[in-house]
Amino acid sequence: MLTYLFEHLAREYGIGAFNVFRYLTFRGICGVLTAIGIFFVFGPRVIRKLSAHQISQTVRADGPPTHAGKVGTPTMGGALILLSVLLSTLLWGDLANRFIWVILFTTTAFGVIGWFDDYRKLADANPRGMGARNKFICQGVAGLAAALFLYHTAESAAETALLLPLFKDIALPLGWGFVVLTWLVIVGSSNAVNLTDGLDGLAIMPTVMVAGALGIFAYATGNAIYSAYLGIPYIPGAGEVLVFCTTLVGAGLGFLWFNTYPAQVFMGDIGALSLGAAIGVVAVIVRQEIVLVIMGGVFVVETVSVILQVASYKLVGRRIFRMAPLHHHFELKGWPEPRVVVRLWIISLILVLVGLSTLKIR
Repeated sequence: MLTYLFEHLAREYGIGAFNVFRYLTFRGICGVLTAIGIFFVFGPRVIRKLSAHQISQTVRADGPPTHAGKVGTPTMGGALILLSVLLSTLLWGDLANRFIWVILFTTTAFGVIGWFDDYRKLADANPRGMGARNKFICQGVAGLAAALFLYHTAESAAETALLLPLFKDIALPLGWGFVVLTWLVIVGSSNAVNLTDGLDGLAIMPTVMVAGALGIFAYATGNAIYSAYLGIPYIPGAGEVLVFCTTLVGAGLGFLWFNTYPAQVFMGDIGALSLGAAIGVVAVIVRQEIVLVIMGGVFVVETVSVILQVASYKLVGRRIFRMAPLHHHFELKGWPEPRVVVRLWIISLILVLVGLSTLKIR
């Protein structure tokens, strides 16, 4: 939005200084600062409002005993994450770019699903929310809509081909399989982040790191020179996704200011589901679904731990972990919550760096 204003001022009034807003990197920086600024200005007010209206955390009866103290902590702080990301992207992004709109749609749709789930938890005083089946159906519809849009608006074969990390010239055409893959990535990523969001600051920091790395992929993919040099497909318009990624980084860091241990506010499903879907659709646009699995390894392991726990209990009547997701297992082993969180952050950083290295090792 502001991009058009500054371009008009530069063109009509010859104010050359405004030409700087044409650069993706500069607008990305503006996006980070805007998103963080929104949190610093409105964060304390939102937390007070949530507390005043008793919009607070409910805790599973079968959860770790140490979580009893979290009862009453304001939740649904993810609404401010969503607002911060959307507003900052609309201000600094190119609104003529189709990728920006499909990302905003996906993020908002999953945020609405998360909001309704959080609302049901509060209204019914039940941590189960709207129920797994209903939530999955809603996620499936939103994910399918995004997948179909990307498939039907693709302008080149590269936009629907599967790239293999470490291989420069291998791109597997997917056809309609692209729709299936995109659906799986968006819905799977959304639920993976949601499952990881169980400790103070645990989910948000890996999300910030993954989003930042995907922004680098977006910038390179949307630049004809860099993409040719790095051996990745050139996708016109994909570079604009950098602006969205930077606003997500800014909003995530702003939220972490209040969510770090001991948390003043939780994001709730409105934040976790929307953030997971956002990095999923971005990974699809920049054609890095496999790299997302690597960089989001903590999310993947947390999800797999739940699947294994449920399967083991149903098949043989025994649990593999003391509790799933995995972070609860470490808590019950006696690890303090900050230790679990920081160690998983470190692992996330390592995995993100491994994912970024695939840009060069081809």
